[in-house]
Amino acid sequence: MRSLSRDTAEPEGLLFEAVITPHRSLSRRGVRILAVALAIAFLGPGLLFWALGAWPVLGFSGVELGLAAVLIQLHARSFRRSEIVLLTGDGVCIQRRDASGRRTERHLDPAWLRVELEDRPGRVPALMLRTRGVAEEIAASLGETEKRDLAAALGEALHRWRNPVFDNPQLRV
Repeated sequence: MRSLSRDTAEPEGLLFEAVITPHRSLSRRGVRILAVALAIAFLGPGLLFWALGAWPVLGFSGVELGLAAVLIQLHARSFRRSEIVLLTGDGVCIQRRDASGRRTERHLDPAWLRVELEDRPGRVPALMLRTRGVAEEIAASLGETEKRDLAAALGEALHRWRNPVFDNPQLRV
């Protein structure tokens, strides 16, 4: 099966494409603004207490600021996470990029592929692609409504792939 990549030209016969990214509460600019606001909020009172002679408070403010910076950095790393589901004439390709930027690809044969939503009590259902003893969960970061929409769209695209409509002008009446 041919390798499909977003960096190259669009593959021949692309029938379906879904780009899945987790919800991000802040943009990159928002993360920078938050970091500056937290630095002012932590160091302002710390410097005030240092000036009044309570210098240990400045050290604790620095520790709090460092912890906040680590948490903001962990949040910002999620900007790189994504998942792409492609259906072409060759098959289904699931491309994933994790928070550290590593890419993985998984290819599935669409001939026997089933799209299923597995109910999990008290949790968002899992969107599973199953074929011949292989099960692959996709769109784990989406909510229930988005998963149902994706399952319906992918199921429709698979139906169109399995049941092509041929237009033969010689058979028209």
